[in-house]
Formats: sequence, C-alpha cells, structure tokens
Amino acid sequence: MMRDSKKKGKKTRRPKMKLGLPDLDQAKSAVLSSLRSPESQRGYRHSIDEFVAWYCSEPRLSFNKTVAHTHLAHTHTHLGARQE
Repeated sequence: MMRDSKKKGKKTRRPKMKLGLPDLDQAKSAVLSSLRSPESQRGYRHSIDEFVAWYCSEPRLSFNKTVAHTHLAHTHTHLGARQE
C-alpha cells in the first residue's frame, strides 16, 4: 500500500515574506514606471509612500493580505478623522 506524501484537505503553506526597504522601493519603481499619467504617478507615489511609512513604523512578521487589510482600515480611520 502506497502512502501519500501530502495529506488531503491541508493547504500548502507559503513561506512568510518579510519585506525590507529595498524590496518596497523596487515594487514602488515597478508600479510607477507602469503608469503613463503624471497625475496617476503622483497619486500612487503618495499612497505607496504612506503605506511604506506605516508598514515600517512597527515590526511585522510578514507581508500578507491581512497586513494590507489592516493598512486599509488604518487609512480609512485617519481619513474619517481628518474630515471631522
């Protein structure tokens, strides 16, 4: 009887990814260079810079979907406070 090396029902885990400033700068450059409009580049640059400042403001174990959603919640909280 052959044994399966993979267990059924278990997801394969991806390695955790900790991003440093060089990785973030490279991603920022790639995004900005893909945009033609100077206005779009300005807007994306501003948003990316805010994200990088927030992401680097405290230690993070990894970059994942949860971290991105946490940043969105943080951003919406601050936008709401500015409008009051």
